[in-house]
Amino acid sequence: MSDAPRHYAVIGAGWAGCAAAVALAGGGHRVSLFEAARTLGGRARRLELDGRTLDNGQHILLGAYRATLALMKQVGVDPATALLRLPLQMRYPLANQADGMDFVAPRLPAPWHVAVALLRAKGLAREDKMALARFSTTARWMGWQLHEDCSVADLLQRFDQTDRVTRLMWRPLCIAALNTPPERASAQVFLNVLRDSLGARRAASDMLIPRRDLGALLPDATEAYLARHGGLVRPGVAVTHLLTGSEPGSWRLEDRLGESLGEFSGVVLATGTEAAAQLLEGLHDTHLLQALEHEPITTCYLQYGEQVRLPAPFLALLDAPERQAWGQFVFDRGQLGGDPGLLAVVVSAAGQAIADGHATLTAGITRQLAQDFGQPALATPQWSKVITEKRATFACTPGLQRPDNTAMPAGLALAGDYVAGDYPATLEGAVRSGGAAARLLAG
Repeated sequence: MSDAPRHYAVIGAGWAGCAAAVALAGGGHRVSLFEAARTLGGRARRLELDGRTLDNGQHILLGAYRATLALMKQVGVDPATALLRLPLQMRYPLANQADGMDFVAPRLPAPWHVAVALLRAKGLAREDKMALARFSTTARWMGWQLHEDCSVADLLQRFDQTDRVTRLMWRPLCIAALNTPPERASAQVFLNVLRDSLGARRAASDMLIPRRDLGALLPDATEAYLARHGGLVRPGVAVTHLLTGSEPGSWRLEDRLGESLGEFSGVVLATGTEAAAQLLEGLHDTHLLQALEHEPITTCYLQYGEQVRLPAPFLALLDAPERQAWGQFVFDRGQLGGDPGLLAVVVSAAGQAIADGHATLTAGITRQLAQDFGQPALATPQWSKVITEKRATFACTPGLQRPDNTAMPAGLALAGDYVAGDYPATLEGAVRSGGAAARLLAG
């Protein structure tokens, strides 16, 4: 950070904006954080619905999310208590039957944890296990790098993955990580994620599930951190105009009524792509921002009696659109510190799933749970709520060009999970981009 403290603005209080604001404030600068919504967190935030505290989507983090975990510690959140750490796993309700498998990595040094998990895995034939081992070995030998990007589906075919392994392991992992079906997902970005989880130390592949609502996981602590460092958080304030300031590299902000929000030494644009393109109109080439396509993510919350408890905190589900079985993962919120009997079912790349409405989606998911767990009572929850983030992530396709900070006007920097980087649209990608934007402005 530069020696002389300056006043910076961060537009957008999602996880990228929070990361940028904390980095700037931690460097001794004054920060004003603007958020158009009343709640901080962006696409990973707390919601109050029907008298319940929920999240706008269920999340899984990875042990490889070093920037995110470091940020949480910096603002005073202890990851050890805020997150449930589980070893790498892919477990289905019908683990010993034809529709599932049970794969759990033991707490051994890498890569032995994956090797032993393969040996112990239930529901996989010998050829399936050999295919998984071949994929991991070949990807390591290649340095997790492709000469030319292709789809994940093409990569799996090239690595001779069996239909069963593709259906039970690679497809759900791809959709969960990239929120894009394997037929359209970038193989290189998928390999980047595997490199930093499966290909790294054992703890990097651990799965971290929030025990707290997403607001308490980072945004609330960010607001308190900024207050302690002389910063200002302004929720409910939409910045709509970006104007050159009185000095080179400085910028003035205005709201939709044309009222001044102040002049700043630099501005981090940590909004979504559409808002960023509007703010940069006439100032910078926005065609990459406008060209990004988006995928929805849906979470279906289901409340049952307090006696309902899953065999594990979360399990994979085999989705089958032809019978409206849309669920891909189910989480037992009661085992995560939430209300007993509350389940959260996640549907990534959910465009087709939500096409027929929330009632049809809920009915299909509850039938799926009742059948997969062999518990007819799961077909009739006491309460349900479907929450869809229609622009949850960008579609992570092969060879995708993503916007970056090259040739940005002086004093401006983009931040967001869509900014060019190794990762798909994840919390880690957002946090990394926020920190990089702060360093670019104040470094």
